[in-house]
Amino acid sequence: MSDASVEVCSKEQEVVIALGSNVGDRLDNFDQALQLMKKSGINVTRHGCLYETAPAYVTDQPEFLNSAVRGFTKLGPHELLGALKKIEKDLGRTNGIRYGPRSIDLDILFYGTHRVSSENLTIPHERIWERPFVMAPLIDVLGSNVENDTVASWHSLSRFTGGLFEVWDKLGGESLIGKDGMRRVLPIGNRLWDWSCKTSIMGILNLTPDSFSDGGKFQSVENAIAQVHQMISEGADIIDLGAQSTRPMATLISPEEELERLIPILEAVKDMVEEEGKFLSVDTFYSKVALEAVKKGAHMVNDVSGGQLDPNMFNVIAGLKVPYVSMHMRGDPTTMQNPENLNYDDVCKQVGSELSSRVMGAELIGIPAWRIISDPGIGFSKNTKQNLEILMGLKRIRKEIGKRSLGLGNGPLLIGPSRKRFLAEICDRPVATERDPATVAAITAGVLGGANIVRVHNVRDCSDAVKLGDAMLEKTGYSA
Repeated sequence: MSDASVEVCSKEQEVVIALGSNVGDRLDNFDQALQLMKKSGINVTRHGCLYETAPAYVTDQPEFLNSAVRGFTKLGPHELLGALKKIEKDLGRTNGIRYGPRSIDLDILFYGTHRVSSENLTIPHERIWERPFVMAPLIDVLGSNVENDTVASWHSLSRFTGGLFEVWDKLGGESLIGKDGMRRVLPIGNRLWDWSCKTSIMGILNLTPDSFSDGGKFQSVENAIAQVHQMISEGADIIDLGAQSTRPMATLISPEEELERLIPILEAVKDMVEEEGKFLSVDTFYSKVALEAVKKGAHMVNDVSGGQLDPNMFNVIAGLKVPYVSMHMRGDPTTMQNPENLNYDDVCKQVGSELSSRVMGAELIGIPAWRIISDPGIGFSKNTKQNLEILMGLKRIRKEIGKRSLGLGNGPLLIGPSRKRFLAEICDRPVATERDPATVAAITAGVLGGANIVRVHNVRDCSDAVKLGDAMLEKTGYSA
Protein backbone atom coordinates (compact mmCIF):
# COMPACT_ATOMS: atom_id res chain seq x y z
CA MET A 1 0.00 0.00 0.00
CA SER A 2 1.16 3.50 -0.70
CA ASP A 3 0.18 7.04 0.08
CA ALA A 4 -1.98 8.24 -2.82
CA SER A 5 -0.50 11.67 -3.39
CA VAL A 6 -0.61 11.60 -7.19
CA GLU A 7 -3.92 12.64 -8.72
CA VAL A 8 -3.36 11.36 -12.25
CA CYS A 9 -4.20 7.65 -12.29
CA SER A 10 -2.63 5.50 -14.97
CA LYS A 11 -5.20 2.76 -14.40
CA GLU A 12 -8.61 2.25 -12.92
CA GLN A 13 -8.80 1.97 -9.16
CA GLU A 14 -11.34 -0.14 -7.34
CA VAL A 15 -13.20 1.90 -4.74
CA VAL A 16 -15.90 1.52 -2.10
CA ILE A 17 -18.29 4.39 -1.43
CA ALA A 18 -20.80 4.58 1.43
CA LEU A 19 -24.24 6.15 0.92
CA GLY A 20 -26.53 7.66 3.54
CA SER A 21 -29.71 9.76 3.47
CA ASN A 22 -32.38 10.87 5.93
CA VAL A 23 -33.98 13.89 4.24
CA GLY A 24 -36.62 13.83 1.50
CA ASP A 25 -37.18 10.71 -0.62
CA ARG A 26 -34.21 8.76 0.67
CA LEU A 27 -34.38 5.97 -1.90
CA ASP A 28 -34.73 8.41 -4.79
CA ASN A 29 -31.70 10.26 -3.44
CA PHE A 30 -29.76 6.98 -3.70
CA ASP A 31 -31.02 6.30 -7.23
CA GLN A 32 -30.08 9.79 -8.38
CA ALA A 33 -26.67 9.56 -6.72
CA LEU A 34 -25.94 6.29 -8.56
CA GLN A 35 -26.89 7.86 -11.88
CA LEU A 36 -24.68 10.88 -11.22
CA MET A 37 -21.79 8.64 -10.14
CA LYS A 38 -21.96 6.89 -13.50
CA LYS A 39 -21.90 10.22 -15.33
CA SER A 40 -18.92 11.30 -13.21
CA GLY A 41 -16.78 8.33 -14.25
CA ILE A 42 -17.56 5.87 -11.45
CA ASN A 43 -18.54 2.46 -12.81
CA VAL A 44 -20.52 0.75 -10.05
CA THR A 45 -20.23 -3.04 -10.11
CA ARG A 46 -21.67 -4.12 -6.76
CA HIS A 47 -24.19 -2.87 -4.24
CA GLY A 48 -24.76 -3.63 -0.59
CA CYS A 49 -28.12 -4.38 0.93
CA LEU A 50 -30.27 -1.47 2.06
CA TYR A 51 -30.40 -0.66 5.77
CA GLU A 52 -32.74 1.59 7.70
CA THR A 53 -30.84 2.72 10.77
CA ALA A 54 -31.25 4.91 13.81
CA PRO A 55 -29.22 8.14 13.67
CA ALA A 56 -25.84 8.14 15.38
CA TYR A 57 -24.12 10.93 17.32
CA VAL A 58 -26.98 13.43 16.77
CA THR A 59 -30.02 11.33 17.64
CA ASP A 60 -32.84 13.90 17.33
CA GLN A 61 -33.34 13.43 13.56
CA PRO A 62 -35.09 11.03 11.16
CA GLU A 63 -33.87 7.50 10.50
CA PHE A 64 -31.25 6.99 7.80
CA LEU A 65 -31.06 4.76 4.79
CA ASN A 66 -27.56 3.35 4.42
CA SER A 67 -25.79 1.24 1.83
CA ALA A 68 -22.48 1.01 -0.02
CA VAL A 69 -21.33 0.46 -3.57
CA ARG A 70 -18.17 -0.89 -5.10
CA GLY A 71 -16.81 0.07 -8.48
CA PHE A 72 -13.98 1.38 -10.62
CA THR A 73 -12.81 4.87 -11.51
CA LYS A 74 -9.87 6.59 -13.16
CA LEU A 75 -10.40 9.66 -10.98
CA GLY A 76 -7.66 10.38 -8.48
CA PRO A 77 -8.69 10.25 -4.81
CA HIS A 78 -9.16 14.01 -4.45
CA GLU A 79 -10.84 14.20 -7.85
CA LEU A 80 -13.19 11.48 -6.68
CA LEU A 81 -13.88 13.42 -3.49
CA GLY A 82 -14.68 16.50 -5.57
CA ALA A 83 -17.03 14.55 -7.81
CA LEU A 84 -18.89 13.14 -4.80
CA LYS A 85 -19.14 16.56 -3.13
CA LYS A 86 -20.64 17.95 -6.33
CA ILE A 87 -23.21 15.14 -6.40
CA GLU A 88 -24.11 15.91 -2.78
CA LYS A 89 -24.57 19.59 -3.66
CA ASP A 90 -26.60 18.79 -6.78
CA LEU A 91 -28.93 16.64 -4.67
CA GLY A 92 -29.57 19.45 -2.21
CA ARG A 93 -27.12 18.83 0.58
CA THR A 94 -26.26 21.98 2.48
CA ASN A 95 -23.72 22.76 5.17
CA GLY A 96 -25.45 21.90 8.42
CA ILE A 97 -24.44 20.56 11.80
CA ARG A 98 -21.93 17.71 11.74
CA TYR A 99 -23.64 14.31 11.72
CA GLY A 100 -26.94 16.14 11.24
CA PRO A 101 -29.70 15.57 8.65
CA ARG A 102 -28.66 15.37 5.03
CA SER A 103 -30.30 14.53 1.70
CA ILE A 104 -27.25 12.49 0.69
CA ASP A 105 -23.92 11.61 2.24
CA LEU A 106 -21.21 10.00 0.11
CA ASP A 107 -18.00 8.84 1.78
CA ILE A 108 -14.97 7.14 0.23
CA LEU A 109 -14.24 4.06 2.34
CA PHE A 110 -11.45 2.55 0.22
CA TYR A 111 -9.46 3.68 -2.82
CA GLY A 112 -7.49 0.92 -4.51
CA THR A 113 -4.70 -0.34 -2.27
CA HIS A 114 -3.86 3.21 -1.15
CA ARG A 115 -3.90 5.04 2.13
CA VAL A 116 -4.70 8.74 1.82
CA SER A 117 -4.08 11.31 4.53
CA SER A 118 -4.56 14.97 3.68
CA GLU A 119 -6.25 18.01 5.16
CA ASN A 120 -9.65 17.15 3.68
CA LEU A 121 -9.47 13.42 2.92
CA THR A 122 -8.60 10.32 4.94
CA ILE A 123 -8.77 6.83 3.42
CA PRO A 124 -9.72 4.40 4.85
CA HIS A 125 -12.48 6.54 6.31
CA GLU A 126 -11.48 7.08 9.92
CA ARG A 127 -14.77 6.04 11.55
CA ILE A 128 -15.46 2.85 9.58
CA TRP A 129 -14.48 0.61 12.46
CA GLU A 130 -17.00 1.98 14.96
CA ARG A 131 -20.07 2.25 12.73
CA PRO A 132 -22.30 -0.80 12.19
CA PHE A 133 -24.34 1.17 9.64
CA VAL A 134 -21.17 1.51 7.54
CA MET A 135 -19.68 -1.92 8.20
CA ALA A 136 -22.84 -3.89 7.32
CA PRO A 137 -23.10 -2.65 3.70
CA LEU A 138 -19.30 -2.66 3.38
CA ILE A 139 -19.27 -6.37 4.18
CA ASP A 140 -22.09 -6.82 1.64
CA VAL A 141 -19.97 -5.59 -1.30
CA LEU A 142 -17.31 -8.18 -0.48
CA GLY A 143 -17.38 -11.91 -1.03
CA SER A 144 -16.44 -14.42 1.63
CA ASN A 145 -13.63 -15.38 -0.75
CA VAL A 146 -10.89 -12.75 -0.96
CA GLU A 147 -10.86 -12.42 -4.72
CA ASN A 148 -7.92 -10.12 -5.49
CA ASP A 149 -5.01 -8.15 -4.03
CA THR A 150 -7.07 -4.98 -3.70
CA VAL A 151 -9.65 -6.68 -1.50
CA ALA A 152 -6.84 -8.30 0.49
CA SER A 153 -5.42 -4.83 1.14
CA TRP A 154 -8.78 -3.61 2.43
CA HIS A 155 -8.81 -6.46 4.92
CA SER A 156 -5.23 -5.69 5.99
CA LEU A 157 -6.11 -2.03 6.60
CA SER A 158 -8.46 -3.13 9.38
CA ARG A 159 -5.41 -4.19 11.45
CA PHE A 160 -7.20 -7.34 12.60
CA THR A 161 -5.94 -10.79 11.62
CA GLY A 162 -9.47 -11.70 10.54
CA GLY A 163 -9.72 -8.57 8.43
CA LEU A 164 -12.97 -6.69 7.92
CA PHE A 165 -14.96 -9.78 8.85
CA GLU A 166 -13.44 -9.71 12.35
CA VAL A 167 -14.25 -5.99 12.68
CA TRP A 168 -17.88 -6.71 11.77
CA ASP A 169 -18.09 -9.65 14.17
CA LYS A 170 -16.67 -7.56 17.02
CA LEU A 171 -19.39 -4.96 16.43
CA GLY A 172 -22.02 -7.69 16.67
CA GLY A 173 -22.25 -8.85 13.06
CA GLU A 174 -25.46 -10.45 11.83
CA SER A 175 -26.90 -10.41 15.36
CA LEU A 176 -27.41 -6.64 14.94
CA ILE A 177 -29.74 -7.02 11.96
CA GLY A 178 -33.41 -6.76 12.83
CA LYS A 179 -32.74 -5.27 16.24
CA ASP A 180 -33.79 -1.78 17.28
CA GLY A 181 -31.87 0.69 15.21
CA MET A 182 -30.89 -1.47 12.22
CA ARG A 183 -33.16 -3.21 9.72
CA ARG A 184 -32.23 -4.80 6.39
CA VAL A 185 -35.00 -3.71 4.01
CA LEU A 186 -36.14 -4.08 0.41
CA PRO A 187 -37.94 -1.17 -1.29
CA ILE A 188 -41.26 -2.24 -2.79
CA GLY A 189 -44.14 0.00 -3.78
CA ASN A 190 -43.94 3.02 -1.53
CA ARG A 191 -42.65 1.05 1.44
CA LEU A 192 -39.45 -0.37 2.87
CA TRP A 193 -40.15 -4.03 3.50
CA ASP A 194 -38.38 -5.70 6.42
CA TRP A 195 -38.45 -9.14 4.82
CA SER A 196 -36.40 -10.86 7.53
CA CYS A 197 -38.77 -10.33 10.46
CA LYS A 198 -41.09 -13.14 9.32
CA THR A 199 -41.42 -15.53 6.39
CA SER A 200 -43.69 -14.04 3.72
CA ILE A 201 -46.25 -15.95 1.68
CA MET A 202 -46.59 -15.46 -2.08
CA GLY A 203 -49.96 -16.75 -3.25
CA ILE A 204 -50.08 -18.12 -6.80
CA LEU A 205 -52.78 -16.97 -9.23
CA ASN A 206 -52.48 -18.83 -12.54
CA LEU A 207 -54.29 -17.14 -15.41
CA THR A 208 -53.48 -19.90 -17.88
CA PRO A 209 -55.60 -22.68 -19.36
CA ASP A 210 -52.78 -25.23 -19.09
CA SER A 211 -51.01 -24.84 -15.73
CA PHE A 212 -50.25 -28.19 -14.10
CA SER A 213 -52.18 -27.44 -10.90
CA ASP A 214 -55.19 -25.23 -11.57
CA GLY A 215 -55.16 -24.35 -15.27
CA GLY A 216 -58.32 -22.57 -16.44
CA LYS A 217 -59.86 -21.96 -13.01
CA PHE A 218 -59.03 -18.26 -12.68
CA GLN A 219 -59.13 -16.86 -16.19
CA SER A 220 -62.36 -14.94 -15.60
CA VAL A 221 -62.20 -11.63 -13.75
CA GLU A 222 -64.84 -12.75 -11.24
CA ASN A 223 -63.03 -15.98 -10.31
CA ALA A 224 -59.68 -14.20 -10.11
CA ILE A 225 -61.03 -11.51 -7.78
CA ALA A 226 -62.60 -14.14 -5.52
CA GLN A 227 -59.37 -16.15 -5.36
CA VAL A 228 -57.23 -13.09 -4.58
CA HIS A 229 -59.64 -12.10 -1.82
CA GLN A 230 -59.48 -15.61 -0.38
CA MET A 231 -55.67 -15.79 -0.50
CA ILE A 232 -55.32 -12.42 1.22
CA SER A 233 -57.82 -13.43 3.93
CA GLU A 234 -55.82 -16.63 4.49
CA GLY A 235 -52.52 -14.83 4.98
CA ALA A 236 -50.91 -14.05 1.61
CA ASP A 237 -48.45 -11.14 1.66
CA ILE A 238 -47.84 -11.14 -2.11
CA ILE A 239 -50.10 -12.17 -4.99
CA ASP A 240 -48.15 -13.56 -7.97
CA LEU A 241 -50.00 -13.31 -11.28
CA GLY A 242 -48.85 -15.70 -14.01
CA ALA A 243 -50.27 -15.71 -17.52
CA GLN A 244 -47.71 -18.05 -19.11
CA SER A 245 -47.42 -21.70 -18.08
CA THR A 246 -43.88 -22.76 -17.16
CA ARG A 247 -44.65 -26.42 -16.49
CA PRO A 248 -42.31 -28.87 -18.24
CA MET A 249 -42.90 -28.97 -22.02
CA ALA A 250 -45.40 -26.08 -21.88
CA THR A 251 -45.98 -24.34 -25.21
CA LEU A 252 -44.62 -20.80 -25.05
CA ILE A 253 -46.99 -17.98 -25.95
CA SER A 254 -46.10 -14.51 -27.21
CA PRO A 255 -45.80 -11.43 -24.99
CA GLU A 256 -48.93 -10.05 -26.65
CA GLU A 257 -51.02 -13.11 -25.77
CA GLU A 258 -49.62 -13.12 -22.25
CA LEU A 259 -50.62 -9.47 -21.81
CA GLU A 260 -54.14 -10.18 -23.11
CA ARG A 261 -54.58 -12.73 -20.32
CA LEU A 262 -52.81 -10.69 -17.65
CA ILE A 263 -53.81 -7.05 -17.84
CA PRO A 264 -57.61 -7.34 -17.29
CA ILE A 265 -57.04 -9.41 -14.15
CA LEU A 266 -54.22 -7.19 -12.89
CA GLU A 267 -56.35 -4.07 -13.26
CA ALA A 268 -59.26 -5.77 -11.52
CA VAL A 269 -57.32 -6.85 -8.42
CA LYS A 270 -54.64 -4.19 -7.93
CA ASP A 271 -56.76 -1.83 -5.80
CA MET A 272 -57.88 -4.65 -3.51
CA VAL A 273 -54.28 -5.82 -3.05
CA GLU A 274 -53.02 -2.32 -2.25
CA GLU A 275 -55.92 -1.52 0.10
CA GLU A 276 -55.02 -4.63 2.10
CA GLY A 277 -51.39 -3.51 2.33
CA LYS A 278 -50.18 -6.43 0.20
CA PHE A 279 -47.95 -6.59 -2.87
CA LEU A 280 -48.65 -7.60 -6.46
CA SER A 281 -46.09 -9.59 -8.45
CA VAL A 282 -46.06 -10.56 -12.13
CA ASP A 283 -44.58 -13.93 -13.10
CA THR A 284 -43.03 -13.43 -16.56
CA PHE A 285 -39.80 -13.85 -18.48
CA TYR A 286 -40.73 -11.24 -21.11
CA SER A 287 -39.47 -7.69 -20.59
CA LYS A 288 -42.44 -6.28 -22.53
CA VAL A 289 -44.87 -7.98 -20.14
CA ALA A 290 -42.87 -6.82 -17.12
CA LEU A 291 -42.89 -3.23 -18.35
CA GLU A 292 -46.62 -3.12 -19.02
CA ALA A 293 -47.51 -4.93 -15.79
CA VAL A 294 -45.53 -2.51 -13.63
CA LYS A 295 -47.08 0.44 -15.48
CA LYS A 296 -50.50 -1.03 -14.63
CA GLY A 297 -49.71 -1.47 -10.93
CA ALA A 298 -47.53 -4.55 -10.32
CA HIS A 299 -44.96 -3.97 -7.57
CA MET A 300 -42.36 -6.59 -8.52
CA VAL A 301 -41.28 -8.98 -11.28
CA ASN A 302 -40.77 -12.74 -10.83
CA ASP A 303 -38.63 -14.12 -13.69
CA VAL A 304 -38.20 -17.90 -13.83
CA SER A 305 -35.43 -17.51 -16.40
CA GLY A 306 -33.21 -15.15 -14.40
CA GLY A 307 -32.96 -12.93 -17.47
CA GLN A 308 -31.87 -15.70 -19.82
CA LEU A 309 -34.91 -15.76 -22.12
CA ASP A 310 -35.13 -12.03 -22.86
CA PRO A 311 -31.86 -10.08 -23.28
CA ASN A 312 -33.65 -6.81 -22.51
CA MET A 313 -35.08 -7.91 -19.15
CA PHE A 314 -32.28 -6.54 -16.96
CA ASN A 315 -32.35 -3.14 -18.68
CA VAL A 316 -36.10 -2.89 -18.28
CA ILE A 317 -36.02 -3.85 -14.59
CA ALA A 318 -33.18 -1.40 -13.94
CA GLY A 319 -35.30 1.36 -15.44
CA LEU A 320 -38.47 0.34 -13.56
CA LYS A 321 -36.65 0.29 -10.20
CA VAL A 322 -38.77 -2.56 -8.82
CA PRO A 323 -37.79 -5.74 -6.95
CA TYR A 324 -36.68 -8.57 -9.21
CA VAL A 325 -36.91 -12.29 -8.45
CA SER A 326 -34.12 -14.09 -10.31
CA MET A 327 -34.73 -17.83 -10.48
CA HIS A 328 -32.29 -20.55 -11.44
CA MET A 329 -33.22 -22.57 -14.50
CA ARG A 330 -31.20 -24.17 -17.27
CA GLY A 331 -32.72 -23.97 -20.74
CA ASP A 332 -36.41 -23.03 -21.02
CA PRO A 333 -39.62 -24.82 -19.99
CA THR A 334 -39.48 -27.00 -23.12
CA THR A 335 -35.88 -28.13 -22.53
CA MET A 336 -35.25 -27.71 -18.80
CA GLN A 337 -35.79 -31.40 -17.99
CA ASN A 338 -33.51 -32.64 -20.78
CA PRO A 339 -30.70 -34.89 -19.51
CA GLU A 340 -27.97 -32.30 -20.15
CA ASN A 341 -29.80 -29.76 -17.97
CA LEU A 342 -30.07 -32.25 -15.10
CA ASN A 343 -26.34 -32.94 -15.01
CA TYR A 344 -24.87 -31.67 -11.72
CA ASP A 345 -21.84 -32.82 -9.76
CA ASP A 346 -23.01 -30.86 -6.69
CA VAL A 347 -26.44 -29.34 -7.24
CA CYS A 348 -26.39 -26.85 -4.34
CA LYS A 349 -22.92 -25.59 -5.17
CA GLN A 350 -23.63 -25.28 -8.89
CA VAL A 351 -27.07 -23.72 -8.47
CA GLY A 352 -25.57 -21.16 -6.05
CA SER A 353 -22.69 -20.42 -8.42
CA GLU A 354 -24.86 -20.13 -11.53
CA LEU A 355 -27.44 -18.03 -9.72
CA SER A 356 -24.79 -15.67 -8.36
CA SER A 357 -23.39 -15.16 -11.86
CA ARG A 358 -26.82 -14.17 -13.14
CA VAL A 359 -27.68 -11.78 -10.35
CA MET A 360 -24.24 -10.18 -10.46
CA GLY A 361 -24.85 -9.70 -14.17
CA ALA A 362 -28.09 -7.93 -13.27
CA GLU A 363 -26.14 -5.67 -10.91
CA LEU A 364 -23.75 -4.65 -13.67
CA ILE A 365 -26.73 -3.53 -15.77
CA GLY A 366 -28.05 -1.40 -12.91
CA ILE A 367 -30.30 -3.54 -10.70
CA PRO A 368 -28.87 -3.00 -7.20
CA ALA A 369 -28.54 -5.93 -4.81
CA TRP A 370 -31.08 -4.26 -2.54
CA ARG A 371 -33.77 -4.98 -5.18
CA ILE A 372 -32.83 -8.61 -5.95
CA ILE A 373 -34.54 -11.75 -4.60
CA SER A 374 -32.93 -15.11 -5.37
CA ASP A 375 -34.82 -18.34 -6.10
CA PRO A 376 -32.95 -21.69 -6.53
CA GLY A 377 -35.67 -22.96 -8.87
CA ILE A 378 -37.11 -26.08 -7.27
CA GLY A 379 -38.67 -28.16 -10.04
CA PHE A 380 -36.86 -26.35 -12.83
CA SER A 381 -34.04 -28.33 -14.47
CA LYS A 382 -33.82 -30.58 -11.40
CA ASN A 383 -34.89 -34.16 -10.74
CA THR A 384 -36.50 -35.41 -7.54
CA LYS A 385 -33.25 -36.11 -5.73
CA GLN A 386 -31.84 -32.71 -6.71
CA ASN A 387 -35.00 -30.92 -5.56
CA LEU A 388 -34.65 -32.57 -2.15
CA GLU A 389 -30.99 -31.60 -1.96
CA ILE A 390 -31.89 -27.97 -2.69
CA LEU A 391 -34.71 -27.96 -0.16
CA MET A 392 -32.31 -29.25 2.50
CA GLY A 393 -29.38 -27.19 1.27
CA LEU A 394 -30.62 -23.59 1.23
CA LYS A 395 -27.87 -22.50 3.62
CA ARG A 396 -25.26 -24.03 1.29
CA ILE A 397 -26.76 -22.14 -1.65
CA ARG A 398 -26.61 -18.87 0.30
CA LYS A 399 -23.02 -19.60 1.22
CA GLU A 400 -22.10 -20.27 -2.41
CA ILE A 401 -23.69 -17.00 -3.54
CA GLY A 402 -21.90 -15.24 -0.68
CA LYS A 403 -18.49 -16.40 -1.87
CA ARG A 404 -18.71 -13.73 -4.54
CA SER A 405 -21.23 -11.30 -3.02
CA LEU A 406 -22.27 -11.34 0.62
CA GLY A 407 -24.92 -8.73 -0.17
CA LEU A 408 -26.65 -11.10 -2.56
CA GLY A 409 -26.01 -14.02 -0.21
CA ASN A 410 -27.63 -12.06 2.63
CA GLY A 411 -30.60 -11.04 0.49
CA PRO A 412 -34.12 -12.54 0.40
CA LEU A 413 -34.43 -16.17 -0.70
CA LEU A 414 -37.65 -17.45 -2.29
CA ILE A 415 -38.66 -21.08 -2.77
CA GLY A 416 -41.56 -22.60 -4.71
CA PRO A 417 -42.04 -26.35 -4.08
CA SER A 418 -45.84 -26.12 -4.12
CA ARG A 419 -47.56 -29.12 -5.71
CA LYS A 420 -44.48 -29.88 -7.81
CA ARG A 421 -43.98 -33.22 -9.55
CA PHE A 422 -41.23 -34.38 -7.17
CA LEU A 423 -43.83 -34.40 -4.38
CA ALA A 424 -46.04 -36.62 -6.54
CA GLU A 425 -43.19 -39.06 -7.11
CA ILE A 426 -42.33 -39.30 -3.42
CA CYS A 427 -45.90 -39.45 -2.08
CA ASP A 428 -47.60 -41.20 -5.00
CA ARG A 429 -50.04 -38.34 -5.58
CA PRO A 430 -50.65 -37.97 -9.34
CA VAL A 431 -53.37 -35.33 -8.82
CA ALA A 432 -51.72 -31.95 -8.17
CA THR A 433 -54.31 -30.69 -5.66
CA GLU A 434 -53.71 -33.79 -3.51
CA ARG A 435 -50.08 -32.73 -2.93
CA ASP A 436 -50.92 -30.00 -0.41
CA PRO A 437 -49.91 -32.01 2.69
CA ALA A 438 -46.56 -32.76 1.06
CA THR A 439 -46.28 -29.07 0.12
CA VAL A 440 -46.81 -28.14 3.78
CA ALA A 441 -43.94 -30.44 4.76
CA ALA A 442 -41.70 -28.97 2.05
CA ILE A 443 -42.55 -25.40 3.06
CA THR A 444 -41.79 -26.16 6.71
CA ALA A 445 -38.40 -27.58 5.77
CA GLY A 446 -37.71 -24.52 3.62
CA VAL A 447 -38.60 -22.05 6.37
CA LEU A 448 -36.38 -23.90 8.86
CA GLY A 449 -33.63 -23.88 6.21
CA GLY A 450 -33.73 -20.12 5.80
CA ALA A 451 -36.28 -19.29 3.10
CA ASN A 452 -37.73 -15.79 3.43
CA ILE A 453 -40.57 -16.09 0.91
CA VAL A 454 -42.58 -19.20 0.03
CA ARG A 455 -44.63 -19.36 -3.17
CA VAL A 456 -47.72 -21.55 -2.73
CA HIS A 457 -51.15 -22.47 -4.11
CA ASN A 458 -52.84 -23.38 -0.80
CA VAL A 459 -52.26 -20.27 1.30
CA ARG A 460 -54.34 -21.35 4.30
CA ASP A 461 -52.46 -24.54 5.10
CA CYS A 462 -49.04 -23.16 4.19
CA SER A 463 -49.69 -20.09 6.35
CA ASP A 464 -49.94 -22.37 9.36
CA ALA A 465 -46.74 -24.13 8.35
CA VAL A 466 -44.96 -20.77 8.05
CA LYS A 467 -46.23 -19.62 11.45
CA LEU A 468 -44.98 -22.81 13.06
CA GLY A 469 -41.61 -22.60 11.32
CA ASP A 470 -41.18 -18.95 12.32
CA ALA A 471 -42.13 -19.74 15.92
CA MET A 472 -39.55 -22.52 15.99
CA LEU A 473 -36.97 -20.03 14.74
CA GLU A 474 -38.27 -17.43 17.22
CA LYS A 475 -38.85 -14.95 14.40
CA THR A 476 -42.32 -13.97 15.51
CA GLY A 477 -41.63 -13.48 19.19
CA TYR A 478 -44.01 -16.31 20.08
CA SER A 479 -43.39 -17.78 23.53
CA ALA A 480 -45.23 -20.45 25.40
